[in-house]
Amino acid sequence: MNDLDAILALTPLDDGRLRAEVPDGWQQGRGAFGGIVVALLARAAGVAAGGPDRPLRSLTAALCGPTQPGPADILVEPLRVGSGVTTVAARLVQAGEVQAHAVIVFGRERDPQAAWIELAPPTPPPWQSVAPAAPEGGPVFARHLEFRPTDAPLFAGADASRTEGWVRLKRPPAVRDAAYLGLLCDAWWPAAFARMTAPRPMATIAYTLQVLGDAAALDPAAPVFHRGRAPANRGGFCVDFRELWSPTGELLALNQQTFAVIR
Repeated sequence: MNDLDAILALTPLDDGRLRAEVPDGWQQGRGAFGGIVVALLARAAGVAAGGPDRPLRSLTAALCGPTQPGPADILVEPLRVGSGVTTVAARLVQAGEVQAHAVIVFGRERDPQAAWIELAPPTPPPWQSVAPAAPEGGPVFARHLEFRPTDAPLFAGADASRTEGWVRLKRPPAVRDAAYLGLLCDAWWPAAFARMTAPRPMATIAYTLQVLGDAAALDPAAPVFHRGRAPANRGGFCVDFRELWSPTGELLALNQQTFAVIR
């Protein structure tokens, strides 16, 4: 399954669960690419609790174990429906075990006049001028994406952990929403790879997404710009801060991930 729209299509079951079919060919290590898992949780929560007046604002997930290709059940539990905010929990279950859990917040627009961004926007070269490139021996899922690095040293023993570049799916989905942004936030390799001198297996164990832009307004053929840094690593756990920007300089999403350095 190469089509993201088909991958994120969920089947409602009689008891309120949603059935997903986790695709083969999208693995990262022992399990499915975390971006696919997060996207499934986001889409399931939106089916159960979202709406055009309450878009997804925040998602906080724990990736508890490796999600395997094949069927998975997603259980969505409303935690509270308020006058302006809906909060739900979603769990992805396989073989009776929770492999991923998320709390997702949907909220109506409140004060459109009070808006600011204190992050300096990136000034990358146009994506058409950057040659596609991908690290050798990358994870299986990476073949579905196109990477155009602009500043992404790999295993260079650098003094700073950073990574920048354009990224897009080779087959753009028809539906571009928070689930789509959640997947793209997880697409790039860890910024810590710039500081390391050799590959080391790492796995996302915690993932937080803040949606700030309108994914539906994006050009489906154009990539988004990824900017990441890893300011801290201690005891085999590394923190990554990530940003997604549109080609026109709109901040689309902020993402924080905690990686476990497996060995």
